Amino acid sequence: MADIDACADDRKIRLGRINFRAWRRGFREADMVLGPFADQIAPTLSDAELDAFEALLDVEDQYLYAWIIEREPTPPEHDGPMMARIRAFMREHVAAAVARGIG
Repeated sequence: MADIDACADDRKIRLGRINFRAWRRGFREADMVLGPFADQIAPTLSDAELDAFEALLDVEDQYLYAWIIEREPTPPEHDGPMMARIRAFMREHVAAAVARGIG
């Protein structure tokens, strides 16, 4: 039982770090996509998916955001299912925000 509790605590700490990094990019447009993604989607991700998300969070903002909005081609090592999920989330999130009168 202690192992389960420790794993849950480790995951909670990891998600907290991811959330912090996603919301405090220093690039508002990236914050507004990655922050809500971290809030809403990251808790449902597997450990492998969290690894992929964290790898994207390691990328400099201007590149990452350009890949998300498809202004620049995404390098093959980052162009996978996680990037596709972020792009889909961004389209849905932005559409929902505009529908609420934001933007």
